[in-house]
Order: sequence, then structure tokens, then C-alpha cells
Amino acid sequence: MRRMAILSLPESVLRRRTSMKWRRYGPDVLPLWVAEMDVTLPAAITNAIVDAVEAGDTGYPEGTQYQEAFAEMARARWGWSPDPLAEMARVGDVMNAMLALLQGLTDEGDHIVLNPPVYAPFWQVIAGYRRHITEVPLVDGRLDLDGLRAAFAGPDRPSAYVLCSPHNPTGTVHTREELAAVASLCAEFGVALIADEIHGVLVDPGTEFVPLLSVPETSGAFVATSAGKGWNLAGFKGGLIVRGTDAAEGLAKLPPLARQSTGQIAKIAHTAALTHAQGWVDDLMAEVAANKDLLARLLAERLPEVVYQRAPGTYLAWLDCTALGLDKPAAHFRTEGKVALNNGADFGADYGQFVRMNLAASPEIITEAVDRMARSVGR
Repeated sequence: MRRMAILSLPESVLRRRTSMKWRRYGPDVLPLWVAEMDVTLPAAITNAIVDAVEAGDTGYPEGTQYQEAFAEMARARWGWSPDPLAEMARVGDVMNAMLALLQGLTDEGDHIVLNPPVYAPFWQVIAGYRRHITEVPLVDGRLDLDGLRAAFAGPDRPSAYVLCSPHNPTGTVHTREELAAVASLCAEFGVALIADEIHGVLVDPGTEFVPLLSVPETSGAFVATSAGKGWNLAGFKGGLIVRGTDAAEGLAKLPPLARQSTGQIAKIAHTAALTHAQGWVDDLMAEVAANKDLLARLLAERLPEVVYQRAPGTYLAWLDCTALGLDKPAAHFRTEGKVALNNGADFGADYGQFVRMNLAASPEIITEAVDRMARSVGR
């Protein structure tokens, strides 16, 4: 019996949802913006949540089940075996983890390095907590190692470098050699290395994702991660900080409440995802890969001016709309095409001609979105 596609929910069903993706804009706007997926949960996750609620297991979280489930997934999927007891701390979510690490490892007024275009909340959490941002943009979609060295050695010596891996919004998957080079630079200049790996399981079939802490040179680094993105569990706040083998002192510097913000149901849901739904996320990414191919074909046919560099990471597409000659592409497509996309300027001031598109949707919705975009510019 053929399996029903994961990304097959029709718009009529999705419109019943009350989450941000489907309620931020009006019913005439097709939303392909924020990183929510148009999926239903794997049965194992749903059953774990229902069982907990029916049993009244809704108190405060306890135990290391989440950490142990992540460690087992890391061993089976990536050949990496972090210690779930000594090297992990449970936290509220990845951005809470990033905040805790920045508060523990850096001081107000410090400089933090980012690689634009990069996930918008990074800018917000750094600037909002009185740190300064040093930009080292990607070059042709990849890390600029020479640029990092110059920034680390420059007059505004940074105390930390926040790495997005896989990179959001471009979908770049960093190589083992790139990660080792980054770690060596951080060690040479005494820069704390902090990575967001929430998209780690979200790579195309056959693509190798390299966990930062599986690289020997990264023993002093920290990773923030979560099952939230891979299994569409943003509504269940939970995450993990994983430290390098030589970074125990840094983990001890976390703010006192940082480890108390995971919810009990989140712990249960994320643990079920990591333990029982590995095949589901692999099937999902096979469908996302097909959607990337679909988008490339649709753009070539309907909007050839839009540049799309297909990348193997995430379910997001980064589109350069410069050749369309629009003042603000994201605003234009939302108001004139009735398609909501992320504004590229939110990922870096120089990227206002870009938009980010969410491809964790049915092929029918993606096709309709590109049709609307094309019609909005007279194609």
C-alpha cells in the first residue's frame, strides 16, 4: 500500500489552524513564510502527548529522557555520541539557549560575529541584550574564513561567534573541513563558538550533516538544538544545550533559570519524536527535496528573473528578486500577489531584494504561490 504524502494537506484543512503561519495574514493570502510545516504529527508523537494528558502527567519536567533520546539519535544518525548526563542541559528552546549562552559567555558591550544573511532572531537577541554585531557575510553562500579571521583579529575583537548550521535562510550545509577551520580560528583568537543546529535533521537525502561537536577541534564549543523544527513542534517549547568535552566551565556559567524552562509535555513530545519518528523526518525531507526541484522548474518557467540557488539544507528557499525591479519584493508579493514570504531585509540589511519561501507545503500550494507571484508582475 502506497504511503500518503506527508506534505499533502489541502489549504481548506490548513485554514482551520490558529497558529502564526495561518492567522497572521488574511484568508486571501497564501502563507509560505514562517518556519511552520504543513504537516500532521507522526502518530508516535500524538500518542505520547495524548497518553500524558489523559494520565494527568502535566506537572514539572524531570529526568534526562530528552537528553538520552537526542544522544541515541546522534549516535545512530551521525556517529556522534555526546554524553547525555555530563554534556547536555535541557532549556526552553533554541533562542532561549542562545540567550543563556550569550549571557553566560559574554558581557554587555561585547562584539558577536554573525554571517548574514542569517536568521532574524539572532540579530534581535544580540542587540536586545546590549551586545554589538560584527558582520561577516557569506560569500557565494559559504562561510568566509578569511573574513572571519579579519573580524577576529580586528579592532573590535569579538567574544563570541554565532554559527547557524545548516544555515538559515540559504540552506547551506557546512562541511567538516569548514567547521574544523572555524573551530581553529575561534581557539586561536579566544572566541566562544556557539552553533544553532535546530535544522540538523532537515537535509536532503544523501547529504551529510556534520554536527559541530563531532569535529575534534570543537571541544570548547557549544550547540543549541531542539526537536522542535524537525518535527513541527514549535508549540511545545523545548530544547537542549550540548557542550564540547572541554567546556564544562562554560556550561556552569548559564543563568540559574536557563535549565528550568522546558515544559513537561514538550519534553514528552520531543523525546517521542527523537525516539520513534526518525523515518518520518527522512520521508519528509525526500518530499522537500522534490519541492525544491519543483520550485526550480516553476521559477524557470514563470519567473526566470528570480535567482534560486538550490541548497541541500532546511525546507527553506532563498530567492534573489533583484532583476524584477521591485522596490520591496516581499511586500509586493503579499499585497499584489497575495503570497506571504519572509522579507530578506530581516536577515540582513543588504538583502531587501531577497525573499525566503517555506517549502514544507504541498506541491499544489507551492505551484499556486508561484503562479500568483508571476501574475503579480505581469507574467
